[in-house]
Amino acid sequence: MATRSNIAYMTEEGKIKSVYCHWDGYPEHNGEMLRRYYTDQAKIQALIALGNLSSLRPEIGEKHSFDKNYDQPELSQMFDNWTLAYNRDRGEDWAHTAPSTWENAVDYVEFMEEYAYLWNGEDWLVHKAGNTDANGYPIFDFVEVAQSKEVMANMGWDD
Repeated sequence: MATRSNIAYMTEEGKIKSVYCHWDGYPEHNGEMLRRYYTDQAKIQALIALGNLSSLRPEIGEKHSFDKNYDQPELSQMFDNWTLAYNRDRGEDWAHTAPSTWENAVDYVEFMEEYAYLWNGEDWLVHKAGNTDANGYPIFDFVEVAQSKEVMANMGWDD
């Protein structure tokens, strides 16, 4: 079962540009991937420019087969480190896979998946679906904080 997420950055105009990511959206995976490997604005913009993603990996990579049945083990190992994009790697219609632009964080999370990641220019923040304040405004945590909360919850220590 997929843990879906959205990955986004704030534009110079203050809008939010995002893509959908189908697999491994929880903070311990996509959050950690973003925190470790996507901290440069140009690389983050290049990632989002790919359009919707099947899976996030340490490297953006290049066009490669969407099918993971590679004949050569060295290709499999290399491609396992490359992000898998629906348009670039599977040839899906750009009209259905292009990045989305949102006016603000409220709009961004309104139709989001289980997790929404947002690069604020310095840090990765994450919003878990349904986590809002008393006024309905989405609450974002630093990825590291969300990872700690998830670990504690999984261990039954979230009281």
